[in-house]
Amino acid sequence: MHELIRDITLCILFAWVLGLLAHFTRQPLILAYLIAGFFIGPFGMKWVESKDSIAVISELGLIFMLFMIGLEIDLKKIVRAGKVILFAAGGQLVGGCLLGILFFWGIGLSMGSGHFDALYLCVACALSSTVIIVKVLYEKRELDTLPGRITLGVLVLQDIFAILFLAVQPSLDNLQVSVILISIGRVGVLVATALVLSRYVLPRLFHQIARRPELVLLGALAWCFLIGEIAEKLHLSREMGSLVAGVSLSTFPYALDVTAKVTTLRDFFITLFFVALGMTIPIPGLSVIGLALLIAAFTVVSRIVTTFVPLYLMKQGLRASLLPAINLAQISEFSLVVIQTGVVANHIGTQTSSAASFAFVVLAVISTFVMGKSDEITRALIGPMKKIGLRDLDQAHEGDAGHEGGHGEARRIVILGFFRAASALLAEIERQNPLVLEQITVIDFNPNVFRTLADRGLHVIYGDISNVDTLLHAGIGKAEIIILSVPDSLLKGADNEKLVRHVRTLNPTAKIIGNADMLSSVNDLYAAGADYVMVTRITDARELYAVIEAADASLLDEKRAELDALLAERKEVLP
Repeated sequence: MHELIRDITLCILFAWVLGLLAHFTRQPLILAYLIAGFFIGPFGMKWVESKDSIAVISELGLIFMLFMIGLEIDLKKIVRAGKVILFAAGGQLVGGCLLGILFFWGIGLSMGSGHFDALYLCVACALSSTVIIVKVLYEKRELDTLPGRITLGVLVLQDIFAILFLAVQPSLDNLQVSVILISIGRVGVLVATALVLSRYVLPRLFHQIARRPELVLLGALAWCFLIGEIAEKLHLSREMGSLVAGVSLSTFPYALDVTAKVTTLRDFFITLFFVALGMTIPIPGLSVIGLALLIAAFTVVSRIVTTFVPLYLMKQGLRASLLPAINLAQISEFSLVVIQTGVVANHIGTQTSSAASFAFVVLAVISTFVMGKSDEITRALIGPMKKIGLRDLDQAHEGDAGHEGGHGEARRIVILGFFRAASALLAEIERQNPLVLEQITVIDFNPNVFRTLADRGLHVIYGDISNVDTLLHAGIGKAEIIILSVPDSLLKGADNEKLVRHVRTLNPTAKIIGNADMLSSVNDLYAAGADYVMVTRITDARELYAVIEAADASLLDEKRAELDALLAERKEVLP
């Protein structure tokens, strides 16, 4: 027992030290934890050598990690997922697994007789890292963009796929139809039990203890381990049970509260899991490094093929098809979980496991950098892709007067970029003076915006507003009013000040309306050539103050009725 406490102390200490280093060098924390485990483990400094300690630390971390992954799977979002996300995820998962089986079996990895290295690797390579992707997209403020939503939707469906694999994983040694059906039946019993209890029993209990944070936390942990033990009795695994426990709580009324209270424990035990995983990584030989590089290369190539192609065939345009493929081009932390279950079940060899861990590390570093530069990479690729014959949305409708109106056709008002402010503006124009819509050109590279506006008969051009050729093509030199509707936080490849300077150079006489996130940017935009600068925080503040006055005068119901009536009339492009 004392040895276990000492080993956990070393795990946390070195994870923290290397975590600080990773933070300052902007590298994934998971990478730091793996290196910390390798450093103190049997293949490093040998400070932690007890196999029992490593197994206990790893299993506890794995149980908590899967519980938290389950909590973050929103079943309602999956039900509401659009066909684009469903087809993209289906194409990526099915295509990735088929290519993976063929590739890894083709290079000589085992597939049968109790050894399933090729199968585990194909599943591992089909999953992408939620931790890395969400972190980078959040920092780039791209979670709410179309490529960001597609990426997140695919990630959710990948988790569901992993759950299904874990359900049949214990039966791989005896893969018969009856065995698979029995395994799925056991999972069905487990899921049904968890959902019924979480729907009809847990809400009443948690309602009674909602004001006692320590009991909410203890209840969540008890639920996690209870479902884990039920899974064990059903000849599944505690890890599978913890995942189902989390999923069953994801639609629970207190799920947000539970997640907030379990987060600290989650981080602690997830850290232990990855440190323990690092302890199992041996010093790599040339064969392990070679296999790791093959796994990494296959993951990138297969992700581009299986994600880009379905999105492109669904006419999402080159940019919106490339960005999710770039975002998803790494191996998931969940992949390491899948590999680890294979090691425990003696389904895969240590060389394969070590190679997968090294491939994860390589791709975690590369992917973080590439995602940070994804806009520049996409712009660089679109030109050559057009030259080899791939058509973008601007080419698909070229010459169609209903959509493009011809090259350089002059419109009195040009809106550069289309986000919620522009959507609200068009709805307001439609409500007050619909004839003005005939004088407007919108330029944006969101394929949904392009199609919706075109279907409504508006003049819309698919293109990147930071590209001078796009602006010239739009006839911006002949416009009378030019509106920059997108804030700097959402612009790619430029900011409002640079755009104002470009536009002023192309059109010295137009009235240019800029957009400022920061108050300090207002004067810079005027100096760049803007005639008026929108500061939405000021108009928002006026509206909020009016609401406060209405509340003080007991007129909030009337104020809400006015807003409800206004919303009922609007048919916005972006809801």
